[in-house]
Amino acid sequence: MRVVVMGCGRVGASLADGLARIGHEVAVIDRDGTAFHRLSPEFPGERVLGMGFDRDVLLRAGIEGAGAFAAVSSGDNSNIISARVARETFGVERVVARIYDAKRAAVYERLGIPTVATVPWTTDRLLNVLTREGETTKWRDPSGNVAVAELPLHEGWVGHRVTALEAVTGGRVAFMIRFGTGLLPDKKTVIQASDQVYMAAISGHVAEAMAIAAQPPGEDAEDQ
Repeated sequence: MRVVVMGCGRVGASLADGLARIGHEVAVIDRDGTAFHRLSPEFPGERVLGMGFDRDVLLRAGIEGAGAFAAVSSGDNSNIISARVARETFGVERVVARIYDAKRAAVYERLGIPTVATVPWTTDRLLNVLTREGETTKWRDPSGNVAVAELPLHEGWVGHRVTALEAVTGGRVAFMIRFGTGLLPDKKTVIQASDQVYMAAISGHVAEAMAIAAQPPGEDAEDQ
C-alpha cells in the first residue's frame, strides 16, 4: 500500500520508517528539508518538500495512488486541513490526523477522520489505524512505555524457536497459550501450530512487530 505521511517530526519519521520496514511504499512531506534527517539512513521512500495541504505537493507525493494518509505535523490546523483534502479531494480511504486540542479532536472524529492525541504510544496507534483493524494491544504498563500484544503469526513460523521471532521483531515473547494452557517460553521453546503468542515490546514498535509476525519468516529469521 502507498502511504503519504505529512510531517517529519519524531512521530512522522518513526511512522514512516515503521511503515517502510513492513513493506509499504511511503512518501514523507515536510516544509523543512532538514526534518528528513530524522528518517533512518535505510529509509527507501520519497522525501517531498512543501506544505502538506498544498494540492501540487500532495500530487508530487503520489496522493492519487495512496491508500492511506497521516497528518502528523506540529500544527492542528495544518493536520486537519491536509487530512480533509486527502479524504474529500483525493478520496483516500484511510486518513488519520494528530490533534493536540482534545475538543477539536472530538469534532473531527464526528467528521469521520480518526484522530490521535499526544500520548506515548502515538506511533502504534497511527500504524494500527492506517494498516490494521481492531485493537493493537492487550496490556500496557502504567507509564505506557511497554505493551503486550497477541501476534497474528504466519503459519511459516511453526517449527521455529521463539528466539528467532524475537530477533526479527525486536520484542520479547512474554507468554504463550498452547492447547488452552498458558506457558512461559525459554530459549528452546519451538512454536507449534495453534499456539497463541503474546509479545512485549516498547511502544512505537508493537504494530510493526505484529506486521512482521504476520508475514512468513525470511532468510534472516534463523533460530538463535
